[in-house]
Amino acid sequence: MPAKSRFTRLDAFTKTVEDARVRTTSGGIVTIASLLIVFWLVWGEWSDYRRIVVHPELIVDKGRGERMEIHLNISFPRVPCELLTLDVMDVSGEQQTGVKHGISKVQLAPASEGGRPIDVRALDLHADEPADHLGPDYCGECYGPPAPATATKAGCCQTCEEVREAYAAVSWAFGKGEGVAQCEREHYSEKLQAQRDQGCRIEGGFRVNKVIGNFHIAPGRSFSNGMMHVHDLNNYLDPSQGDHTFTHQIHHLRFGPQLPDDLTKKVGGQTMGWTNHHLDPLDNTEQVTTDAAFNYMYFLKVVSTSYYPLGWKPKGHSADQGDSSDFVSIGQHGLGQDGSLETHQYSVTSHKRSLKGGSDSSEGHKERLHAIGGIPGVFFSYDISPMKVINREERTKSFTGFLTGVCAIVGGTLTVAAAIDRGVYEGATRIKKLHQR
Repeated sequence: MPAKSRFTRLDAFTKTVEDARVRTTSGGIVTIASLLIVFWLVWGEWSDYRRIVVHPELIVDKGRGERMEIHLNISFPRVPCELLTLDVMDVSGEQQTGVKHGISKVQLAPASEGGRPIDVRALDLHADEPADHLGPDYCGECYGPPAPATATKAGCCQTCEEVREAYAAVSWAFGKGEGVAQCEREHYSEKLQAQRDQGCRIEGGFRVNKVIGNFHIAPGRSFSNGMMHVHDLNNYLDPSQGDHTFTHQIHHLRFGPQLPDDLTKKVGGQTMGWTNHHLDPLDNTEQVTTDAAFNYMYFLKVVSTSYYPLGWKPKGHSADQGDSSDFVSIGQHGLGQDGSLETHQYSVTSHKRSLKGGSDSSEGHKERLHAIGGIPGVFFSYDISPMKVINREERTKSFTGFLTGVCAIVGGTLTVAAAIDRGVYEGATRIKKLHQR
C-alpha cells in the first residue's frame, strides 16, 4: 500500500466537496462575532499572562550574624539637644553610648515660638574656641579622673567636652561645669542656660546586631555604675534649667531601608497589602506629659521581610559567611543591586508610667500600680521574630499555560459558534418548509 494511502486512512478531519457546502448570511454573522470574541478573549489571556502578582511566603529565618538598621525622626519640644543622649545595647553585650555617627540633632525654638528649627550653624554648643593665648604647652586639668582616650592631647583635657567625657568614663556627675576652667572659658554654663527652653529633634540612622536589644533617648550623659546603666540627671532635673518633660512626637521610626514609592504602590495594591502604614505603626505618634519624671516604653516585635523581583535568583550567599553591612553606608543596607530588598516590619505595644510610682486612677485603673524609680525618657525594646516574610514577584501563569488557554479559547469559541450556526440554519430550514406547505 502506498505511503499516501496509509496517512489518508489516519485523517481525522474529513472534508466535504465544495458543492456540498452551504453558505448563509447567519453563518457569516456568527463567524464575525466568534472571531471578535476570540480576539477579545486572547487579549485578556495575554494580559493575564503579563500580569505580575506578589506572592507572600512565611519561612523560618535562618540568617546568622546579621545586622540591621534603625532609622528615626523624633521631636522633643521640651528638652534641649544638649541634654539628650541616644544609647543602644543588646543581649550580646554590645553597647553604643552617646551615639553620634549617622545621627543629627536639630535644635528647635521654644514651643511658645512655634518650635521651628534653628539654623544649623547655631547648633554647636561645644564649638572649638581658639585658645592660642594658653600656649602650645598648655595641658588642661581633668579635675580628678584620667584623660579620655579620645583627648586631642594625651593625658590632658583641653576642652570642656573632654572634661565631661572624663567624668562620664569614671561614672561621675558633671553638672554645669562650675569651677572647670575649660567650661568657664567656653561659657558652657551660659550656653546651656540659653538653651533651657528649646526643644530638639533627633533624626538619622544607626546599625545594630539582629538580636534582642533596646535603644533609648534619655537626659544626661550615660555611664555604667557597677552592673547598672545610669544617666547624669542633674541638669535635667534642675529647676533653674527649665521645665523639662519628655513630651515627644515620633515622626518616623522604621527598621531597614525605606520602601521605594513604586514598590509601595505595587505591593500595597495586593490583597495582602504591604504598605508603609503596616511597616511603621509608630509614625506620627504623639505623647504629652507635664511630669518631668516620666517614662515611655515601646515594645516592638520585629519581623524580617524580603522583597524579590521577577526573575530573582539567590546568589548562593551562606549564612555562615556573616554580614557585610558594615561596608555599606547608612541607609543603603538591604538594597540589592538586582532590585531585591531586605527590610523589616514590626508590631508595637506601649506602656507609660510616672517614676514617682502610684496608680493609674487618673485613667480609670486604680488597681494598676507602678514601681518607684527609673530613668525618664523614651525607651524602645525590640525582639526579633524567628519567622521571615518573603514577598516574591511571580507571573500568574507560565507561557505554556498561556498557549493552552489560547487553544482552549479558539477551540471552545469555534465549537460553540458551530453549534449556534447549526441551530440557526436548522431552525430557518424548518420554518421555510412550514411556509411552503
